[in-house]
Amino acid sequence: MQAAPPTPTMTPPALPGREQTLAEHLEELRRRLGISLAALLIAVGIAWTQVDRIVEWVQQPAAGRLAHFAYFSPAEPLVAYLKVSVLAGLLLAMPVILWQVWGFIRTGLTPKERIWGQLLVGWGSLQFAAGVAFAYLVLLPLSLHMLLAIGEGRLIPVISIDRYLSFVTSMAFWCGLAFELPVVLYVLSRVGIVTAEWLRQQRAYAVLALVIIAAVVTPTTDPVSLLLMAVPLIVLYEISILVTRLGAGRR
Repeated sequence: MQAAPPTPTMTPPALPGREQTLAEHLEELRRRLGISLAALLIAVGIAWTQVDRIVEWVQQPAAGRLAHFAYFSPAEPLVAYLKVSVLAGLLLAMPVILWQVWGFIRTGLTPKERIWGQLLVGWGSLQFAAGVAFAYLVLLPLSLHMLLAIGEGRLIPVISIDRYLSFVTSMAFWCGLAFELPVVLYVLSRVGIVTAEWLRQQRAYAVLALVIIAAVVTPTTDPVSLLLMAVPLIVLYEISILVTRLGAGRR
């Protein structure tokens, strides 16, 4: 009697909850990096077509004090415009990039961790945007007007576009990062590392540390910028105490 031919084996379809292989992880990472890079390149191209308007918008915090930018090498305007286009393109493409990052890491999380992750990512993004907006609308106008008013009538400000962009972007970035303080302390309170009572007890040391941090992250060493950066950090620390109390209550 002839034996029946063996039944061909088939690879089971990928289940939503099954563990991915290393090759599948690498393939997914390559795909998501490609999407992020494509989104960034498209956004940079769009920003390049509007670079003059973007530079004018960036100049607004110094309106009335700085009419024109200077440059000190033939290639500096091109480099500055490229820098503006890349930064604006990065901001424009950031939702796509963050979504790709979240899509890659969410596969290793439980459903409950995914919910908390989405909330924290959304909250952290809003906090960073609020910090950048605060820097652009409040911090930079006050700082620039105070600094450029020194020696007015005797000194003429000759500021290169590259130096100005470095000042503005540095202030906006660090201010946005500083606004993440409530998010960080809330997460630490959720896992039981810090408590609201401990933060209240450490308030004096925290104020000193925040002033030092403000001195390190401010683009200049003048006391005006230091004060304008330190005060929001201290206010955020007080807000964080209230937030950590909520986080500890729901741990």
